[in-house]
Amino acid sequence: MITDREILHADYLKVVQRKVVEKSASRATIACVIPAYNEEDTIVDVLNALLKQTRLPDVIHVVINNTDDETFYLAREFAGPHEHTYQDLTYQTEVFVHDIGVNTDKKVGALNYGFSQVCNDFDYFLGVDGDTILDKHAVAHLEEEILSDPRVGGVSAIYTVGEPKKGLIAKFLAAGQRAQFAAFNMDNLLRGRNMAVLGGQCSILSMEALKTVMVDNRQATPWVKDSEVEDSLLSLQIKSIGYATKISARARASVGGMGTLRALDGQQVKWNYGAIDLMWPGQRSNTPGQPLHPNLRLRWSENVSMLFNIVTRMGFILLLAASLSIGAYVFYPFWLIPPLVAVILNLRIALSIQNRSARDIAFALFALPAEIYLWLRIGHFVRAWTKFFSRQQTDNWAAQARAERGAGYGFLMPALVALVIAAGLTFAWLNLPSNLQSAVLAIGWPILYITTLVQTTFMLRKALRRHHGFKV
Repeated sequence: MITDREILHADYLKVVQRKVVEKSASRATIACVIPAYNEEDTIVDVLNALLKQTRLPDVIHVVINNTDDETFYLAREFAGPHEHTYQDLTYQTEVFVHDIGVNTDKKVGALNYGFSQVCNDFDYFLGVDGDTILDKHAVAHLEEEILSDPRVGGVSAIYTVGEPKKGLIAKFLAAGQRAQFAAFNMDNLLRGRNMAVLGGQCSILSMEALKTVMVDNRQATPWVKDSEVEDSLLSLQIKSIGYATKISARARASVGGMGTLRALDGQQVKWNYGAIDLMWPGQRSNTPGQPLHPNLRLRWSENVSMLFNIVTRMGFILLLAASLSIGAYVFYPFWLIPPLVAVILNLRIALSIQNRSARDIAFALFALPAEIYLWLRIGHFVRAWTKFFSRQQTDNWAAQARAERGAGYGFLMPALVALVIAAGLTFAWLNLPSNLQSAVLAIGWPILYITTLVQTTFMLRKALRRHHGFKV
């Protein structure tokens, strides 16, 4: 005799089965590609995170290139079919591991190789870096958001930098990078979630959009090897053909940070140089609307803001030193306002970080760490613009790789140049007649007052704006 409980259980199974069929029939297909270069420390965690997603990618291709460590052998252990069940839905995927050996096009070559494996069989391309750990809901959120509007060509996850396990310098740099990423992400979230850069760390891209970019720009591949910031250029091209580029409101990923001054310098100089390459008028004939393309406006804003930071800080130091040298300095409480506003802004950003740590709060609250990190970024900014204007032919990808291995001293150049300039200015100042010294101070301080006031007003505006519940 069949009981009521058994009948209810049978009906429940039918509902579950119907749910599976309807879900699998309607969902899009996603191919994940992981370009990996010497990622033996992270590749296992990256793949484990992907295989525990509440919505698995339909296929995962690990494309290993130029590697001389154990990345291939560690990734190879994951090759083959996998499945994961979440809320009665079972997803299946298969991992393929490719070692393409020497690859002169580096990450771009690995991405294009992965694209060639999946472009004809899947709806969406999910790019994940070999050191990026996805939150377990990341793929599901990215899929939901890109499917919500056919006008969206790509959605980037919200990135943060993982906490290092040891090393005082590494922890300091991680806090700085977390604050830097948080400020960048919040700016994009509050601009209608319009994302200027679909970062290669973790972004989902429409295959249709990628193929259209290739046709419209007469490219053989979506990513081109002659750009220092391949993801920025592709984002610009996707925007140019009429698609929106967005940042997710919920999908999250933790990326590997730069743990040394050398490595950070290599990464940031490459990023800055590549951005300048896209921004500068006439530099690229295949970027319509340059230099005022919508995706480049935030880049220009960032560079102008950094220029203000340089002018106000260098101006204050030079004028202060000059005034003290002739006993003409008078303290005004006004100069306490800019650092106070900066602390408020940094603290507001720190409080917006999802899963923030005590170190994030301390980094913002004690002004000195944030100020030191800003001076490091100023050095990267100056180095990138100097390399660009000098037309110095440098492989910045290779330079970053050498820096991450602990080679090179380019990161010290801004400090050495600053010392030489300071010595020259000191000599010139001490040899000026007293009347000219007074005239310089009489003109310099008012100009600095006005410049600092403008900058402080913009900082205060950012500190007081509503975040609308967004977390970064």
